[in-house]
Amino acid sequence: MSNIVLSNVVPNATTIKQNGTSQQQKSQLPNPFELDEFHILDKVYLTHVNDTEKYDKDILFKLVSNILSASAQISGTNSVLNMITTRGKTECAHQTTMWILQHLRSFSWDAKALIVLAAFSLEYGEFMLLHRIQSSDTLGNSLKQLNQVQSRKVPSDITNAVAFLLQALQQIIRWATWSAMGYDLEEVPSLSDASEEIPLVVYWIVSTVVACTGNLVGISEHKLSDYTKKLSTVDKKLTDHLEICKLQTESIIENDKRLKDSDNFKGVVAFLKLLIEGNGSAKPLIYKGNTQVKTGIEVFNKNYVLLFISGLDSIGDEIQMLNSIYNRLQDKPQEVNGFKKEDFKILWIPIVDMWDEDRKNKFRNLKESMKWYVLDYQKYVVEYFFELPGRWIINKKLNYDLDSEPIFSVIDPQGVIINKNARNVIFQWGFDAFPFRESDGDDLAKKWAWFWKLMKKVDMDTEHMKMDSYIFIYGGNDTKWIQDFTRAIGSIKKHQNIKNVDITIDFHQLGKENPKKIPYFWIGVDGRKQNKTCRDKIDCEIQEAMKSLLCLKQDPLGWVLLSKGHNVTLLGHGEPMYQTVADFEKWKNNVVEKESFDIAFKKYYDTKLEEISSGASCAFNSSNVLATITCPNPSCGRAMEVSSVNYKCCHRDDPNSCCI
Repeated sequence: MSNIVLSNVVPNATTIKQNGTSQQQKSQLPNPFELDEFHILDKVYLTHVNDTEKYDKDILFKLVSNILSASAQISGTNSVLNMITTRGKTECAHQTTMWILQHLRSFSWDAKALIVLAAFSLEYGEFMLLHRIQSSDTLGNSLKQLNQVQSRKVPSDITNAVAFLLQALQQIIRWATWSAMGYDLEEVPSLSDASEEIPLVVYWIVSTVVACTGNLVGISEHKLSDYTKKLSTVDKKLTDHLEICKLQTESIIENDKRLKDSDNFKGVVAFLKLLIEGNGSAKPLIYKGNTQVKTGIEVFNKNYVLLFISGLDSIGDEIQMLNSIYNRLQDKPQEVNGFKKEDFKILWIPIVDMWDEDRKNKFRNLKESMKWYVLDYQKYVVEYFFELPGRWIINKKLNYDLDSEPIFSVIDPQGVIINKNARNVIFQWGFDAFPFRESDGDDLAKKWAWFWKLMKKVDMDTEHMKMDSYIFIYGGNDTKWIQDFTRAIGSIKKHQNIKNVDITIDFHQLGKENPKKIPYFWIGVDGRKQNKTCRDKIDCEIQEAMKSLLCLKQDPLGWVLLSKGHNVTLLGHGEPMYQTVADFEKWKNNVVEKESFDIAFKKYYDTKLEEISSGASCAFNSSNVLATITCPNPSCGRAMEVSSVNYKCCHRDDPNSCCI
């Protein structure tokens, strides 16, 4: 422990002279009661360097607490000390305080306070001990006489100050204990707030000790109530921060337990309860649209759940995408990739720090735009918790915090996280990636990787394609159809509705810049065609896609491929494709209100394809067997197969149809 004897450093005429401080310089010293907290903090922090010095904190704290607590039980009177005194000024107390802090510059903040109070305890405790010595103790009485204890009493303002000092020290030790535990300040932000108060509390502890010591040994008559008032103010701020720290650290303990429990639960409902239910009696409400779900969280039992976790700002694109997915879940067929659509549900969990009226209104407006399930925990937060109970799990297991982009987490019926964040998969591949595992996105990437590699090789730079942009690639032998389609798709690209929803549409005519590239494209497609058994599911899908492209090549007008990023969503015939883009005014609102652009496009395209197919007969009866008859359907143009006396085209009924 640093050797500090406070009676040797309190400001008197001798020490001032020895320190080279003249009376003129002394008069220029600042009065700490006239300084604001910033100036004191600035001065104090300049004295602090790396706290490398070690000390026995636990032992020293116990000794100081024992001395000060026991000594405080002896109440004094307001009688003055019967000694020759030199009146000390507050400016001098400030100078001595700064000198002590400079002397303790290599100690931690809690060590500075504890060492100073230990030194004060030597002075204060010695006097109190001698005060208790009985008259029969010859040696003790001699010491009392030398220290003039028999004619002195400790004024009550010193006793009162000691109580404040001990209380402030306890809060500093409390702060130091939590700081040493290595909490993440992002998780316990009030610990950082408390740290900002520590230098001020230490300053006023040391300053109060200096003033008390001066009064105790009789060289000053400081008004200690001013010091205790200042000390009480800064200690109150520190205590308030530490009380919040207590709640936050308790929350971490509870959250750690939840996190540990999350590895052992069974079922998706148990997992969701860890996220949204706390220890209070009330439970958050679940809504579907504007209707409250009576069964609450149990509605998700034995289901896959797509958790949409976000704040309230800038989530329009996510809501539109999820509405599109919700609509596709209602469509037929009801089973996709071996999964039943009815077993798949969407739940929005909003993460909000403070539910003020603006936040509540925004939440209600957003909820009205959602057809799927929504968690509403506003009342729950106000009455029971200051945040969502499972926010820790959401942060640790799903890697989401309030500053992150929204996430889409997929949970299976057993409560297992099968994709922490399917956001990229969903935005790149849409519903085609259902049920949105990472592997589903990987499979789609493999399915179309060959196509984009071929396009890059023969005709098109695909490096700068964005995953959320829509691109039409088209070609054909009919010049008029090419011109009409180019003009129509260009009009859609510039349409105000498209600009309003911030959709990017591009188009590329195969071989426009260099027609000689066209044969190499089709040679590349044909060269990948396999006539053998598929190796696996993806290989089969690749072969079907190539067959569809080669089928479209035979359309007498032209062909069109629609892709969202690298996800090819539609292969279409020339005439219905043209009618779809030409009729944009008829289906434009679906893009904004109900569907994504490619889904809305495909729905209208299917209706036009059906109209054209049903309007042209593909069957002929003949008494003569002819070698070749072309299908009269303008969307096909393929040579019909000969079947006895019937001719029919496979453009609609063949499982290897040109459409995907």
